[in-house]
Amino acid sequence: MSARALALGGILALLLLQWRWHAQIAPPTAAAPALLVALYCLPMLPCLWLLLRGDRRAPLVGAIAALLYFCHGVMFAVGVPALRGPALIETALSLVVIVAASWNGLRARLARKPDAKA
Repeated sequence: MSARALALGGILALLLLQWRWHAQIAPPTAAAPALLVALYCLPMLPCLWLLLRGDRRAPLVGAIAALLYFCHGVMFAVGVPALRGPALIETALSLVVIVAASWNGLRARLARKPDAKA
C-alpha cells in the first residue's frame, strides 16, 4: 500500500468516525446531531473535494486538517473518560494521516547524502 493510499484511507476513516461519534456514539443533547456532524466534518471537506478531483495535494490538506482532529482526540481522551475509546481512535487515525502524507518527503530527505564539507 502506498503512502498516498494510506493517507486517503485515513482521511475517509476520520470522516466516518466523525459521523459515527457525533450521530451515534455520543449524540448531543442541546443541538441537532446532523448539525454537529456537519460542523465536525467541515475541516475535511476541502480535502474530500481535492480527493474527488484526483488532486495530488489532497493528502497534504488532509494532514493539515488532521492536526485539528488530533487535538480534539487528545482533549477528549484526557478529559472525558467515557469517550476515551473513540478519542484514541481519532488520535491514531490523525497520526496515520499526518505520517502517511509526510512519508515521501521524509524518505527523500533522509535518503540525501550529507555534504562532505566537514
